[in-house]
Amino acid sequence: MHPLPLSAEMDFSQNSLFGYIEDLQELTIIERPVRRSLKTPEEIERLTVDEELNDIERAVYLLSSGQDIQGTSVIANLPFLMRQNPAETLRRVLPKVREVLHVAGVEMQLTAAASFLTILQEESVSIHTYSHSFLHIILQHVEHRDAGVSNAWLETLLSTIESLPKEILRHEILNPLVSKAQLSQTLQSRLVSCKILGRLANKFEAHVIKREILPLMKSLCQDVEYEVRSCMCHQLDTIAQGIGAELTKSVVLPELIELTRDESSSVRLAAFETLVNLLEIFDTDDRSQTILPLVKSFCEKSFKTDETILLSLSLHLGKLCHGLYGILTPDQHLRFLEFYKKLCTLGLQQENGHNDNQALPPNLEQEKRYATVRKNCAYNFPAMIVFVDPKNFHMELYSSFFCLCHDPEVPVRHTIAICFYEVSKLLSSGVYLIHKELIALLQDESLEVLDALVDHLPETLELLTTGGESSVQENKLLTVPDLIPALTAAEQRAASSLKWRTHEKILQKYGCLPQIISSDQIYYRFLHRMFAIMMTNNVLPVQKAASRTLCIFLRYNRKQEQRHEIIQKLVEQLGQGKSYWYRLRFLDTCEFIIELFSKSFFCKYFFLPALELTHDPVANVRMKLCYLLPKVKSTLKIPADKHLLQQLEMCIRKLLCQEKDKDVLAIVKRTVLELDRMEMSMDAFQKRFYEKDLLDQEKEREELLLLEMEQLEKEKQQNESRTSSDKMFEKKRKETKKSKLVRSQSFSSQALHPKYGNLEKCTGKNPTAGYSTSVTGSGKSSLLSYTENLENQILRSPGRLRKKTKDSWR
Repeated sequence: MHPLPLSAEMDFSQNSLFGYIEDLQELTIIERPVRRSLKTPEEIERLTVDEELNDIERAVYLLSSGQDIQGTSVIANLPFLMRQNPAETLRRVLPKVREVLHVAGVEMQLTAAASFLTILQEESVSIHTYSHSFLHIILQHVEHRDAGVSNAWLETLLSTIESLPKEILRHEILNPLVSKAQLSQTLQSRLVSCKILGRLANKFEAHVIKREILPLMKSLCQDVEYEVRSCMCHQLDTIAQGIGAELTKSVVLPELIELTRDESSSVRLAAFETLVNLLEIFDTDDRSQTILPLVKSFCEKSFKTDETILLSLSLHLGKLCHGLYGILTPDQHLRFLEFYKKLCTLGLQQENGHNDNQALPPNLEQEKRYATVRKNCAYNFPAMIVFVDPKNFHMELYSSFFCLCHDPEVPVRHTIAICFYEVSKLLSSGVYLIHKELIALLQDESLEVLDALVDHLPETLELLTTGGESSVQENKLLTVPDLIPALTAAEQRAASSLKWRTHEKILQKYGCLPQIISSDQIYYRFLHRMFAIMMTNNVLPVQKAASRTLCIFLRYNRKQEQRHEIIQKLVEQLGQGKSYWYRLRFLDTCEFIIELFSKSFFCKYFFLPALELTHDPVANVRMKLCYLLPKVKSTLKIPADKHLLQQLEMCIRKLLCQEKDKDVLAIVKRTVLELDRMEMSMDAFQKRFYEKDLLDQEKEREELLLLEMEQLEKEKQQNESRTSSDKMFEKKRKETKKSKLVRSQSFSSQALHPKYGNLEKCTGKNPTAGYSTSVTGSGKSSLLSYTENLENQILRSPGRLRKKTKDSWR
């Protein structure tokens, strides 16, 4: 807005106020026609339908005398009518639909194409009935004057071709196609013929294709319009798959070679893409003598004369290199690699301040094209690793990978983030080389990049911490300090944005961290953060994701003191929280505890706090608890938990007797019926619950192992402290004896008495010391190995619990 001139400043005099009132009156006059746009009684009468009409009669009436919007509604409802009453729909409704479509608008045509396709997919009628009733209508509108309508009907026709028998295809589609593909027909008719021809190629025998389809294909490849040649070129790979390798080599390949020299760049581009798709069909001689020279000329032209080829070339370069891999000489292999590396930095300023790829600075359109090329390079990066061999990654491709991960354009970094896991798998033992790039992408300013990286974050982190020669314990510990800040920063950046789905995904994926970093690091850097999100975040899916991840952290926490602290906070701050929202989240947490922990764990810590919510003043909390009660009851084992079962039954009785909210009372009654039908699990194994009992036994055993590991670690620390104190005591004892010996020697210069002759040797020996040291050392090593075995047993395969026989548990 421009500022008002000084003479036009607002004047609150009487004359000026009357002027403003007149302006307001003009505005009200403008608005009056809007009120008059409501339906008149006559229009309402015309739109009213007799309620006594059934669905078929109503559809016929609306198609005959209704308005377009009503007819469109009937056609959209056609699949439902076919499911309900196919015979009457075909007899009475479909003829009216055929009449209406001749004069129908774009919206009704698009709706009809979609409805016909739905009827085909749902198989409401047999394929013969469908072809007899619907195919002619589809063929009549495939060449509609509106391009969008024509494409919609064509898609329906192509889907129909997949289901039609050969006889109908030959008589209804292939025979008319011969005349439709002639030069005398319209451009749109010939374009439609190209797409139909590509779909028909794999529906007939080889001799039919050779006699009837291939002549049409040749004619359309040599059409006078470049749009037809390009469209037919895109169908050649489908035709080649239908006719086999020999006919492809003798018929299709010559046409493709000719089309690569076409005057139109779009035709040349289509021919190049088709050649790349057909590489696997051609033998080694064809690839080396025919296709490779064409590819080399395309690469040379892409920079010099035709940059439009560059986009397609960069997109298909990975597939191209894979197809030509066995026939390239070392020099040709190096040229393709250098060409790819050049594309990875196309349009970027180099360190010396200028761009080596072009003489003039790129304009905006050119920058977008170059960014798309680099994005395509990121898409092809895993294929290029295979091309150069993962062993040569650091020398050949690491610099390009670094550039793509730090590219200034978000789509490029987004694409390389999607490929990051594939790159990690391919590098295997060399995965440690890209650890810094993982940290950079985790710290990326764009949440799109972070969202793409997080999709496979657990698998990527597992490869980085356990894969190959970098996975030794010392190196693993070195990678953690910069990994943990990057993970926490990524979560906080997602939390501060409005993209809660990305935040939810990150919290879900962080459930893998017990396999990656130590229990103490999770406790101090992540666990309290999960609890804070549960307490403060306003998005329910995010709160639930944080709750489940917190339960996973609790599941694999190795210190009983920390576990008790977390459980106490959950019960006191959530289960007994002042806000009903906290108490609802406590019930969500109870559900996750039942899923992840053993039955005995839930009964010990969460059973009674959950039942206390039957007295909650908020109806929604009591309602949610009622939905959870069947799962709560499933955690009980009889007769050990008989007292808890009595508590549960008492709470249900109170709810039935004292509940005043009608909605909660209705749910309580349904829950009581469900609880009565439930069968209780026994302490001993039962055949009905055998698998569930085995799973629960495994969970309980792992929980006991965690306690045992904690005890062993304490014993290990005590042994280490005892060993160090024993060494200090031995050292002091030796120094005391040595000082006594020196003093005794100073009192007399005479020779020692024979009985003291071995004193010096005795002072250097301690028979008990050597024995105690060896025992302590072996005890320490055995304790360490046992602890590591327990840790591996729990953390190596979380969630993949082994099923054992009943006898193995006794």
